[in-house]
Amino acid sequence: MSDPLERLRALQGADLPVHGGRTLAYVYDSGDPEVDRVAREAVAAYAASNALDPTAFPSLLQMENELVGFACGLLDAPDSAVGTVTSGGTESILLAVQGARDARPDVVRPRMVLPATAHAAFHKAAHYFGVEAVLVPVGPDFRADAAAMADAIYDDTVLVVASAPSYAHGVVDPVTEIAAAAAARGVRCHVDACIGGWVLPYAARLGRAVPPWTFAVEGVTSISVDTHKYAYAPKGTSLLLHRDAALRKPQFFASAAWPGYTMLNATTQSTRSGGPIAGTWAVVEHIGDAGYAELTDQALTAVDAIVACIEREPALRLVVAPDSTLVTLATDDTLDPFTLTDELVARGWYVQPQLSYADHGPSIHLSVSAGTLTHVDDFASALGESVAAAQAVGPVAVDAGVVAFIEALDPATLGDDDFDGLLAASGLVGASAEGDLELPSRMAEVNAMLDVASPAMREALLVAFLDRLQRPTR
Repeated sequence: MSDPLERLRALQGADLPVHGGRTLAYVYDSGDPEVDRVAREAVAAYAASNALDPTAFPSLLQMENELVGFACGLLDAPDSAVGTVTSGGTESILLAVQGARDARPDVVRPRMVLPATAHAAFHKAAHYFGVEAVLVPVGPDFRADAAAMADAIYDDTVLVVASAPSYAHGVVDPVTEIAAAAAARGVRCHVDACIGGWVLPYAARLGRAVPPWTFAVEGVTSISVDTHKYAYAPKGTSLLLHRDAALRKPQFFASAAWPGYTMLNATTQSTRSGGPIAGTWAVVEHIGDAGYAELTDQALTAVDAIVACIEREPALRLVVAPDSTLVTLATDDTLDPFTLTDELVARGWYVQPQLSYADHGPSIHLSVSAGTLTHVDDFASALGESVAAAQAVGPVAVDAGVVAFIEALDPATLGDDDFDGLLAASGLVGASAEGDLELPSRMAEVNAMLDVASPAMREALLVAFLDRLQRPTR
């Protein structure tokens, strides 16, 4: 009989490293092995526990309440504030939108006002809950245009959104002005601080300039903050805080309309593993307030060093000065951003390419953690080498025939034959003897092909790709 754990370790060898500070997307590394040990032991201890029923597992209820209490202290929450532990930032955002919708049963066609830079999870919520997303263009500094957002609020608006910071560019929206406009119309204002919620309060304590965005801002009614990001907790937890219990109440779901137990849920989930909750609680207890201040200082010092590296490279520029731990850079005409991404990945630094949007070209996104600080000299060397290598390779050009093929496709009706035809035309992604998709080791040409497609076509192509990837192994 084979050892499943041995196979598990072998499978994991193909994954991105979650420690070492060089994976600048998807994972957040404190750089402290003891944090990882505490988290793993707590997750294992509670892996079979179920937070569905707080009367059955009161220890999980206590942990959740203590986590919310810790966050209330960070976010200047009033004594009336309440909160919920969710499975991640997307669920926190979904619940904020669902609660805002259900709080206004008088509105037949509810809408929410979003800056164009708001996280895509709000679009997912719009899709799921039938709340129209009204997108408002941002200013040249990539921050929300508060005046334009105020003008977009109507009687059917149930929610107004701001980011602290926005994911793509790492800047904080003018929350004070946005929340005031929402409050003047009697509309909820949600601040998406999934990234910044556990960083910006400590940044302010460290003397960094931080625009106001917490519950100290009048008119902010709810805030989402992810503990699996800069609280350095295990994957699978976020917090959604409301200014008072009445604002949270529409989020709850109960049903006695069946012969089983009366279903009662605080989130979209029913069964909730106690593992992530216990792991998060244990990590927050272990690191503590002073520890988070130190980790934030390390992360922001790493950001400063990376910004300096970018500014030393003539072919690179910051898209905008970062307000937090997210850095976005762009290239000049001598340097292809997708090739630069490949070169950095080849040197052990995973960075995230971002495709063109509206009038802005492609960029490269970095989520910097405390664990990155000890490796910034290596990053500087890798960046210089990668820039030189990418310039030597030259820009990626998408064949005119492939461009024409993409333009002729209808994203609304894209089928398997269309997708297979594009694969054949591009020559970028092949199929194995078993029929599985095989990606090239370098992704510049794939990203360049996606970049010439419209956003709707990108969505259709990537959905088709995901559908092809997720097929049973027999």
